[in-house]
Amino acid sequence: MNTSSAPLILRPRAVEAPTSKLQAPEKLQTPSSKPVVVSSSGSGPSKPKYATWNLRFGASLVLGAWCLVLFPARAESDTPAFSFFEPVQPPRAFQVMVHRGAASQAPENTKPALQRCVEDQLEWAEVDVRLTQDGQHILSHDATVTDAAGKVWKINEHPWADLRALDIGSRFAARFAGEHLLSLTDCFALANGKLNLYLDCKAINPEQLAREILDAGMERQVVVYSDLKELQRVTAAAKGKVATMTKWHPQYGGAEWAVSNGLAAVEVDAPELTADAAKTFHRAGIKVQAKVLGDWDRVEMWDRAIAAGADWLQTDLPEEILAHALWQRLKKRPAQISFHRGANHYAPENTLPAFAKAVRMGADWVEFDVRATKDGEYFLLHDGRLNRTTEGDGPFSSVTAAEARKLDAGSKFGRPFAATALPTMEEFLTAFAGKVGFYFDAKAISPEAIAETLQRHKIVEQTVVYQSPEFLAKLKAINPKIRALPPLGKPENLDPLVASLKPFGVDADWNILSRELIARCHAAGVIVSSDALGDHEHIADYQQAMDWGIDIIQTDYPLRVLRAIELRPIGKP
Repeated sequence: MNTSSAPLILRPRAVEAPTSKLQAPEKLQTPSSKPVVVSSSGSGPSKPKYATWNLRFGASLVLGAWCLVLFPARAESDTPAFSFFEPVQPPRAFQVMVHRGAASQAPENTKPALQRCVEDQLEWAEVDVRLTQDGQHILSHDATVTDAAGKVWKINEHPWADLRALDIGSRFAARFAGEHLLSLTDCFALANGKLNLYLDCKAINPEQLAREILDAGMERQVVVYSDLKELQRVTAAAKGKVATMTKWHPQYGGAEWAVSNGLAAVEVDAPELTADAAKTFHRAGIKVQAKVLGDWDRVEMWDRAIAAGADWLQTDLPEEILAHALWQRLKKRPAQISFHRGANHYAPENTLPAFAKAVRMGADWVEFDVRATKDGEYFLLHDGRLNRTTEGDGPFSSVTAAEARKLDAGSKFGRPFAATALPTMEEFLTAFAGKVGFYFDAKAISPEAIAETLQRHKIVEQTVVYQSPEFLAKLKAINPKIRALPPLGKPENLDPLVASLKPFGVDADWNILSRELIARCHAAGVIVSSDALGDHEHIADYQQAMDWGIDIIQTDYPLRVLRAIELRPIGKP
């Protein structure tokens, strides 16, 4: 659709109404700059002619999912009021919208891409809507779709029965083999009560779309983006119950243009968004979405959009925006965060992109695993075999360094990371020394090699080393300054471990954590780290551990830990 020229003004219809002893390592502030796409959603004009809209966001801590109610009325105000699920104190002033779902982690506009948004407890997903030959609304950005065999199908030339049978996941990654196109109806079922949707209307039947939204009970979780004529038809068919949005440029005039067209929200390109413009729209009860995509998807533009008063930002980097914004406003971290195998939720584990992502998200520590090749060179790899994370086969110890360098460690995660290499230990340490703390999991490397490496890179005090007490005793015999972090499986093992090893810390099993155990560790001069992996990756678990005084939480889901921090009552350390 073309929204760049001065748009036609359509008349609107009336609508119904504890402190860690660790020092956080220096952070790298350089953001990534990836192409992205955006859209917006929002709120509509105010009384008496138009009902005001607002975004209310709720969730159950027990379920760990967001319960969303969109667009209840609010009074006119210079500042948009968002009601997040309690007890967010103070509430975050903006939300994020993810482009085509988590499109760098799963095939765009598919069930897995939207499920990733729900897992990360994000507020919005932008999806693209098109019609099949037989009039079924489905999700697809492009007018064509390519199946696993490479055949290209035109969506408007084939019935839904044929299109829904296509495997569109294999081309992204083998782990998504058998994933299919998603109907809009199925999308609504997935998102209901969990995720707000921005419907970017590529080719739709407006009346049918309005009916499907209302039938699914999604009118308070959806905003429809299209041109003004199409939006008028949606509004008429929905009797004003569905929020609409389109693009705004300064040459269109002020908020009166949006009010005159019955819009609930406007999308504004990040360079064109000003605080004055946002205030003008907010006074009229209209929400503002900042488009921060492509070259705009970076720290400077995020800060600018948030400072201007954007209600939400559409982005391909929601995890980086949320982390950046939280660390900007948080004076003191209640616990430090270790990213397990790097940011493995967003990039292939134990690769340079995963660690770079972790640094951009403000990680205090990155956990990594080291193994040796047949000829004795050290690489980052968790498993003893190559099959799970690389295109190789067999034991890693059977390949040479030259062979290891040729391995593709990214394609099994997803097409955006194809040809990502296994990093050597030297490459990794050289790239990230001084930017983040190192949590060294010594899978297959000698104490002598570790001691020499840490000393040569001058990172002894930036690193904790995890291994058995026996291994760590040998390591400390070589260099007593090395920070040993042995596992602690039972509380009664703490005193003997402290007496024999004098560790820097312990990696305690999550199931044995308690206020008393952590206090005992601190009294002995020992910090406490724990893996909140698997059954304990929940906000309530994180918050309890923080209340007890844990020093480091290791996680596969860093945004959940950030949410737990964000939700801590004001005044808590």
